[in-house]
Amino acid sequence: MFKRLSVAALALCASAGAWAGMPAFCERSNDITAADQDRVLRFAGVIKQELARSGARVALIARAGLDLSRFGLLYSHAGIALRDNPGGPWAVRQLYYACDESVPRLFDQGVSGFALGADAPSRGHISLVFLPDEESAQLEQAALDKRLGLALLAGKYSANAYAYGTRYQNCNQWVAELIASAWGGLDGQDAAPAATGDAARNPAREHAQEWLRGQGYTAGPVKVPSHLLMFAGQFVPLLHMNDHPVEDIHALALHVSVPDAIEGFVRRQAPQARRVELCHDQQRIVVHRGWEQLGAGCRPMPGDDVIPLAP
Repeated sequence: MFKRLSVAALALCASAGAWAGMPAFCERSNDITAADQDRVLRFAGVIKQELARSGARVALIARAGLDLSRFGLLYSHAGIALRDNPGGPWAVRQLYYACDESVPRLFDQGVSGFALGADAPSRGHISLVFLPDEESAQLEQAALDKRLGLALLAGKYSANAYAYGTRYQNCNQWVAELIASAWGGLDGQDAAPAATGDAARNPAREHAQEWLRGQGYTAGPVKVPSHLLMFAGQFVPLLHMNDHPVEDIHALALHVSVPDAIEGFVRRQAPQARRVELCHDQQRIVVHRGWEQLGAGCRPMPGDDVIPLAP
C-alpha cells in the first residue's frame, strides 16, 4: 500500500484542482524541458539544504501544484517529509490518487520528485514547517506507523472532500487526520483497518475529525466564485458534492482541507513552530524564513536569501 511513484502521478492530488481547468486528472500530461528540469532540480537542492540544516527529523511540506488562484489559494498539496523515511532521506509521505486502480494510495517520494510535481515548472513554491521537539516526535512516530496511516486512508478519493465526513478523502485531509492522530493520542495499535463502502464507518478517521473539531480546526472554507463552477463540479471526475452540507453548497463555501488551513492550525497548536518558504521563477530562488507568505509573484522580502539562477 505504501509505494514509490514517478513524477507524473504526483499532480493528481491537489485539492480542488479540477476546477482550475483540469477536466480529467488522469489524462494530464507533464511535459518538461531539460532547462525546466534543471531549474527545478536546483530548486529541490536548496530545499534539501534547508531540511538538512533544520536539525529536525520531520517537516510538514506543501507545494503549489495546480493554479488555484481563482479560489484565492496558492498551495494545493501537503505531505510529511521524514528525515528517516525508509523510502530515502527526507522522502515525502503523502496520499495520491492511483488512476490505474481508481483508489487513493499512500506513497513516499523524494524531494526532487515532489518539487517536479508543480503544474508550471517555470515557477514553484514550497513551504516547510518545523515543529517543536515534542510535537515533532509525535508526528514522526505517527507518520512512520503504517498501520495508522492505512487506517486513516479512505476507500474513495475526492479532490474537494468534505473535511468532516468519511465517504471521501483528499491528500490534505489525510495529513490533517494524521496530525490529529499524532497529537490526539491515537496510534496504530488502536486503529482498526478502514472499512469500505459509502456507508461504512471509519473509527480512526472519526476519532481524528472529532479531535480536530474540538481543537478548533477550520478547513477552508474554499470560496467557489460562481454557482456555475459548483454545478459543473458534479460532472468532473474526482470532484463530488454529495458529502457536503447543503448550506455550504448554497453559500458557495466548501469546508475542504487545504495546506493553508493545516499550517494555520499547526501554528496555533504549536506556536514555536518555524516556517520556511522557498520559491523560484526563471531568474532566481528566494528563501524566506517566517510566517508571512511570499505570494505568487515570488518577490523577496527584506532579509530573504536570493540565489540567482543562470539563464
